[in-house]
Amino acid sequence: MTIDKSLRVRLGLVRSRNVLTRVERITKLKETDRWQEGDSLFNLPKVRVQSVVIKKKKKKEAPTAEEGEEAAVAEESESTES
Repeated sequence: MTIDKSLRVRLGLVRSRNVLTRVERITKLKETDRWQEGDSLFNLPKVRVQSVVIKKKKKKEAPTAEEGEEAAVAEESESTES
């Protein structure tokens, strides 16, 4: 039985996985020189999984009434000078 298109998740797995496949573990071990060709594929050492945290961007606050008036005065003075 298939899932209806409207119910599918577009981005797939949103959460970070906490378990790596054997191939992913071996590539991480190769990067840190903890595994070399010819070593056993079984009983691999543990590899830490680092999750990526995306920070949300802060929205700019709307200018207050005083700041808005100052900006309007500054724009008028610039336009009259030119």
